[in-house]
Amino acid sequence: MSDIRRTLMKNSLPPMGPPGVPGLNRGGRGRGGMMGGRRDYTPTSWKKYWDSSEDVTLEGDIFRVYKRGTAGPLLLLLHGGGYSALTWSLFAENVSEMVECQVMAIDQRGHGDTHTTDDTDLSAETLASDIGRVVEEVYGRQQPPCVLIGHSMGGAIAVHTAYHGYVVGLAGLVVIDVVEGTAMDALSSMQSFLRGRPQNFNSLQNAIEWSVRSGQTRNVEAARVSMPGQVKNTETGCCGTCDVESSMDYSNQNQETGGTVRADVILEEGSDSDTAQANQPTPAPTIPNENKLPVKKYTWRINLGETEKFWSGWFHGLSSKFLASPPSKMLLLAGIDRLDTDLTVGQMQGKFQMQVLPQCGHAVQEDTPDRVAEVLATYLLRHRLTTPKADFHRSFPAC
Repeated sequence: MSDIRRTLMKNSLPPMGPPGVPGLNRGGRGRGGMMGGRRDYTPTSWKKYWDSSEDVTLEGDIFRVYKRGTAGPLLLLLHGGGYSALTWSLFAENVSEMVECQVMAIDQRGHGDTHTTDDTDLSAETLASDIGRVVEEVYGRQQPPCVLIGHSMGGAIAVHTAYHGYVVGLAGLVVIDVVEGTAMDALSSMQSFLRGRPQNFNSLQNAIEWSVRSGQTRNVEAARVSMPGQVKNTETGCCGTCDVESSMDYSNQNQETGGTVRADVILEEGSDSDTAQANQPTPAPTIPNENKLPVKKYTWRINLGETEKFWSGWFHGLSSKFLASPPSKMLLLAGIDRLDTDLTVGQMQGKFQMQVLPQCGHAVQEDTPDRVAEVLATYLLRHRLTTPKADFHRSFPAC
């Protein structure tokens, strides 16, 4: 098989999985992503979910932060490896409607629209120190009570930040879907997983479509706002978020397509309006000239494979540091995970609260942002860190 054909097969989209329930909002309707029987993969601006976006400059390093709300405790959100602050967009919208709080999400070093003098240093110490520096610069003496919330790698960095005291006045620590033993076991297969992903995308729509079809997220609305922060334009070197905010007029593009089927949407099974077209024979894929690869416009913002030397440092000793951290703690898992001895004993002794949210993927905050927000809002109320808004009803206590 030629190298060109291998490249095309590797970068092709996986088949659409069966429709699932994750991604429903509190009203029971599907969260976005539909355009008359079709999935809509058009990128969404961060402005739909956040009040502001700021660039925090620290000794030549520029950190992008997104903020929502001005009162109540500060929920400081740390994304996982390869994601960006925008992975928290739907969660931020939901939780701020449930309880009084302010939210800040940070693009960590090497990710999203953050640019530092050394984007390759992703050691746990450096990333945790970054968080403390950013919070100090943004809030100074006016810092409200802070709850650190981290997903995956971000959960590990949240633990390091809390354990070493990089953020003062911590009122809570929440770790989402990362356990030391499971994470350490998974590192051996991580490079194989990364090699299995497409390395390039023809458009932001193509990247969003892959994100949903591959199961990276099960919520189309979340993918539309989150995925642009995970890729960069190979022509400009800028993060995909820059293109979303540029002068590209997506609504005009929609009008220009008229009744034709766009390349950035996928037909839903059983769509009557498109039955005739769906029955047409599928043309054979065109293999380009083998002397010239097709132009690819987007690639991953960060090459996670090159950060392997830092992986064990993120997770080694995580359980003991989590249990030894002073604030009230919660562990939120996507499924029944294997707890190591330290965590099992700690949970039996009531040293932390544990909550399991089944039927969602690793990106819990994207798949079920409303449910995660409900659990976190209840946690805040349980520890008397905030007050509920009129229409919020607490969930049952977690185990």
